Amino acid sequence: MTGTQLMLRLLLELAALVALAVGGYGAWPGGPVVLRALIALALVALAVVLWGRYAAPRRPVRDSAALWYGVQLLIWGGAVALLAIGGHPGWALGLGAVMVVNTAVLWSLGEWSPAVER
Repeated sequence: MTGTQLMLRLLLELAALVALAVGGYGAWPGGPVVLRALIALALVALAVVLWGRYAAPRRPVRDSAALWYGVQLLIWGGAVALLAIGGHPGWALGLGAVMVVNTAVLWSLGEWSPAVER
């Protein structure tokens, strides 16, 4: 079960990037298409950098559990919020629910902690 949950976790991380792009693009419905696309790309790029530095299993910065938790909350919460703001509240609710359940299962299995080393 742990392997399945970890694979789901990876898929949710990728879904969060898609949600950031879709939500970022849709957050400014009347704006110029080029700027909307740049916002979407910038959000994804920022999320990738933050996740890789502070939340990934092989992250270089390991001395702060607060950063580990904070970056995950910022990116996943931001993805769900932007998806809802961008006009997809049903998808946001579904994605958020799966994220919460997956996190709870991994936490109960001891696989969701900044101390977990890979």
